[in-house]
Amino acid sequence: MRKIEMVDLKSQYQHIKPQINSAIQEVIDSAAFVKGQKVTDFQDHLAQYLGVKHVICCGNGTDALQIALMALGLKPGDEVITPTFTFIATAEVVALLGLTPVVVDVSEQTMNMDIDSLRKSITPKTKAIVPVHLFGQCANMQQIMDIAKQHNLFVVEDACQAIGATYTFSNGTQKKAGCIGNIGCTSFFPSKNLGCYGDGGALFTDDDQLADKIKAIANHGMVIRYHHDMVGVNSRLDTLQAAILDVKLPHLDQYIKARQQAAQYYDNAFANNPHIIIPARDPQSTHVFHQYTLRIVDYDRDTLRQQLADKQIPAMVYYPVPLHQQKAYQDPRYHTGDFPQAERLAQTVLSLPMHTELDQQQLEYITQTINQILQ
Repeated sequence: MRKIEMVDLKSQYQHIKPQINSAIQEVIDSAAFVKGQKVTDFQDHLAQYLGVKHVICCGNGTDALQIALMALGLKPGDEVITPTFTFIATAEVVALLGLTPVVVDVSEQTMNMDIDSLRKSITPKTKAIVPVHLFGQCANMQQIMDIAKQHNLFVVEDACQAIGATYTFSNGTQKKAGCIGNIGCTSFFPSKNLGCYGDGGALFTDDDQLADKIKAIANHGMVIRYHHDMVGVNSRLDTLQAAILDVKLPHLDQYIKARQQAAQYYDNAFANNPHIIIPARDPQSTHVFHQYTLRIVDYDRDTLRQQLADKQIPAMVYYPVPLHQQKAYQDPRYHTGDFPQAERLAQTVLSLPMHTELDQQQLEYITQTINQILQ
């Protein structure tokens, strides 16, 4: 049996090695390492795939979130709501801009933003909501967009873990993750469903004016060369990474299907195990399984993780400490117990290997080992 990896990028590369190597060589031959044609090509192709007017690439997913909030013209003291159970970047960019992060609880089932908690957190200072499409499926965007419209709030989607997921509204309208709110953000970190071989990110929007502002902010606030109309940053996707992503993009749906098939295998294997709660699916969203995240019941999660490591099965905890309990973001408004669902998830979630290269033998070994431990 091949060694089990949390993410097997090396094996994935082997399947597309000639195309990847050719794309890299083409960029090297052109010597257009920054802002080369491949960046424009990839942006156009991704926009077509997503069904969105504008894709603007940048340096990484965190930059995308920061640039999005800068483009909305928020002022210090403005409140931005985000879930407490997520990666730190969503609160980090809010704090860096002098805005006020407001965290809310999540649904214990979908692990995405809890709508009741969101409603209760809106104040006259609230200016934006940043829902996170955690682990590969969309948050409840129907209700989030209704709430945003009611209170005249911006919506910035963190779609870093859900590129390719499709959300279906009650009227039958479908949109891709990141293409529903005012701005969507994604990351092309190598382990993402669409990942490059370094750092990278992008923003999505259908708003022409926002797109122009985003482009300027990402380029030192510059529209005309050496004329700076606003405070900006230096954040761009280099041409080599764009070329790699442009090769991988046509495979994205195939990659998603492989992840979904692996998830279904896990589901079936764990269906009758009383110590395991398999990932819930929101009926309005497809799930692209950036992670396959279980909840462990009546058994110590960290003990299980160590037992799996002893059997050469990697497993990860995303995320062991909610935002409101992080030292850097301690706030007198929040106390342990205020967000019970997020705190419970932080103690019980465990993510299993999930990638495009999992084979039958590996899946059998992983699931049989877990079921033997959790009898």
